[in-house]
Amino acid sequence: MIQFKNVSLIYPNSEQTIIENLSFSLWESEFVLVVGQTGVGKSSVLRLMNGLVPHHTGGILSGEIEVAGRSTRLIKPGELSDVVGIVGQNPVNGFVCEIVEDEIAFTLETLGIAPDVMRKRIEEVLDLLALSELRSREIASLSGGEQQRVAIAAALVTQPKVLLLDEPTSALDPIAAEEVLSILHRLVHDLGLTVVIAEHRLERVIQFVDRILLIRDSGRAEIGSTREIMAHSPIAPPLVELSRVASLPEVALTVREFRKQAPEFQLPKQVQNERNGEVLVRIQDLSVNYRDSDSEFALKKVTLEIAAGEILAIMGRNGAGKSTLLKSLVGLTPLLSGRVLVLGKDPASFSGRELIKAIGFVPQEAGDLLIETSVAQECARADQDNGCTSGKTLAIYRNLTGDARLDAHPRDLSEGQKLSLALSLLLSADPKIIVLDEPTRGLDYQAKRKLIGILKSISTEGRAVLLATHDVELVAELADRVIFIAEGELISDSSVRAALTSSPAFAPQVAKAFPDKGLLTVNEVKEALGK
Repeated sequence: MIQFKNVSLIYPNSEQTIIENLSFSLWESEFVLVVGQTGVGKSSVLRLMNGLVPHHTGGILSGEIEVAGRSTRLIKPGELSDVVGIVGQNPVNGFVCEIVEDEIAFTLETLGIAPDVMRKRIEEVLDLLALSELRSREIASLSGGEQQRVAIAAALVTQPKVLLLDEPTSALDPIAAEEVLSILHRLVHDLGLTVVIAEHRLERVIQFVDRILLIRDSGRAEIGSTREIMAHSPIAPPLVELSRVASLPEVALTVREFRKQAPEFQLPKQVQNERNGEVLVRIQDLSVNYRDSDSEFALKKVTLEIAAGEILAIMGRNGAGKSTLLKSLVGLTPLLSGRVLVLGKDPASFSGRELIKAIGFVPQEAGDLLIETSVAQECARADQDNGCTSGKTLAIYRNLTGDARLDAHPRDLSEGQKLSLALSLLLSADPKIIVLDEPTRGLDYQAKRKLIGILKSISTEGRAVLLATHDVELVAELADRVIFIAEGELISDSSVRAALTSSPAFAPQVAKAFPDKGLLTVNEVKEALGK
């Protein structure tokens, strides 16, 4: 179905080859995962498969790529649209219509599909991705996860032979992510669809895929079965790391496999440390309604306090109201009733400089904060705006990403690199309260560990961190406390250990592998075993 023959790629003005002499074949009805560190070239590989690279990006491409017998060098992406569907890292950038159903119908209309056939296909994908109730909604009013499902539906409605997805579960809650991956798995097995995805949250994906394409920093790559690659991959989910810690004869890809192989461990139960600092944020009976609606509530009578030194995670299904709560903290959402106090004041009353020092916010679309034409200019401007020493912002960015091209345009960065840059701009101001919406979207495990270290260090300085996330592994490593929101209401507020060990849907892999032990992370297992 897809063949790469000695493919090498270098982008304009780049000093480093993105892909080096890559050769592999993907067959019909295969589910393949592309893995690698942030910015290594995973998205480029997907775009090579449908011709977006180099036709729309430029660059020097050598070798041959064929999809369903067609050369991507000789034909443009539009001529492959009947064969290849693609969903990018940031679905919003690909939408052309305002209403969900119109967006799904758009591609069918451009292909000249008959109205009766079009209607049937639209109904099928709406049901397939649980979007029927959202069909008349404005896309701009949807949560990030809901928008991602719409983008997948718009790609599937043309019934392509190959479906390419870049970070398809990054904005989905655990249940929605499993549903989408199960749907893709079924399409592969029942309809013969070839699915290729690039994903950082391997713990969600590896049990579904047939093979893994591992791209290394050098531009070299290797492909093999999931178990073969995971046996030695430097990028691995917690369950694979647990397999290595426990010296299992072969790596476990599912919790069930791990439990079958793992010897009995006598592990002590963990105790959660509590922090009692000064209250920095008070939310009292907060209610917010959806735009142009008097009856539908985005938030309903939420009461919450956040203390200095505390790391609080907000969890819940897509569309529950997590992002709305975060925006309320920084004065971006009109309140229907109740009040929000940040350092004892209404956040809308802060001046610009006061707000920067009081509370820093990175939204889901981190690129919205980037306005300069290079990484170096973004960092220099942040140093100036935040009143910090020259080079501070860049040092934070390099710590998160490793070596970085300072002349790169922020819009040309991967989603993970954009997020790292936006985080650097925020962190260099040393705000008293850090507010993050999906802060690990597009980050590999190494970058995530660095971010965890930074945020933990911040909390020890008497500052507060508040994050909305679907990444249960991040919450297990980082948070002190977890609140759950459902349909705009705060339904649970407890310690991270109590929250994640009592919820099958939101439990991290370690908690599932060692039930009733109260363990959440691989490091806790290592400590318990004296390793």
